[in-house]
Amino acid sequence: MGVSADSPVGGTIVTPVRPERRGRTAATLTWLAVTPFAAWALTRLTGLERGSIPTQLMTATPYAAAGSLVPLLIAALGRRRAATAVALLTTAALGFSVLPRWFGTAEATAGRPLKVLSVNLLFGKADTQAIMNLVRAFDPDVLNTQELTPGAVEELDLAGLKELMPHRVLQAEWNASGSGLFSRHPVQPLPGALPPLSGHNMPVARLALPGGTPIEFFDVHPVPPLGRQVADWYAAFDAFPPASADAVRILAGDFNATLDHAPMRRLLARGYKDAADQVGAGLIPTWPTNRRIPPIITIDHVLVDERVGVRAVSVHDVPGTDHRAVFAELSVP
Repeated sequence: MGVSADSPVGGTIVTPVRPERRGRTAATLTWLAVTPFAAWALTRLTGLERGSIPTQLMTATPYAAAGSLVPLLIAALGRRRAATAVALLTTAALGFSVLPRWFGTAEATAGRPLKVLSVNLLFGKADTQAIMNLVRAFDPDVLNTQELTPGAVEELDLAGLKELMPHRVLQAEWNASGSGLFSRHPVQPLPGALPPLSGHNMPVARLALPGGTPIEFFDVHPVPPLGRQVADWYAAFDAFPPASADAVRILAGDFNATLDHAPMRRLLARGYKDAADQVGAGLIPTWPTNRRIPPIITIDHVLVDERVGVRAVSVHDVPGTDHRAVFAELSVP
């Protein structure tokens, strides 16, 4: 390639593009490819996401980890040593953040069996028969629900849930704020377990699990980090109590957060582990379902005390709601 001009004697003079100019252009393009992923990795590692938009973008970290291979390849093929080094560190950092959810680290733990089924009902619109099919198939000790309406409670009881799970702590509402715990075993509400929070109801109960001391169960549903609600979202995560030596605690529900969000990671550091992450199911997306696009992010979780064993975790589509149900089979000391 080159720049040409008419010669005064009728010929053509060609001025070649300098190699150094071509090299600078290639280097600039390489860094333009590398820098966004490097910034993403730095933000993920340090928990620097602030505000609504960066917080929402952080849910795409597993996809950013995969995408970071592209600038690494570009830098390596272009023999840009500095860019290749930065791209390699970026891919490694994102990979180590994401890949453990695929492999799992769970070990066999003896204890009392506890089976949990958690599902967001989308304003009570989730298909009642589909939920009852899951309850009968998996025989959970606890059915943990979000966006539970009084109408949904009535429909579930008419479908047989009242006989299967007669014990409950419910805070149903005719909107997204409703939540409720249904149990096969006696439950006692713990109204002071969480401070007053803006947004959704999050009931807490003491579950009389047979064979030992009761456990504390938290029905989790903070508001999504949209717009000004991001402050309330942060406040909810700060309000969740740490694991306690005095009682085994289970936190389950729609967290509106992935394992890449800093508040979620801080919560885990207070003595919890993600059940799906423990068995290599941590990358299975749970939202949104029943749409033209498949589920893309994982925001529904079962968090357990470090002492609790995780035997299995599976996710299941439920017609009528935009969340997949999460089933966890646990072992409580």
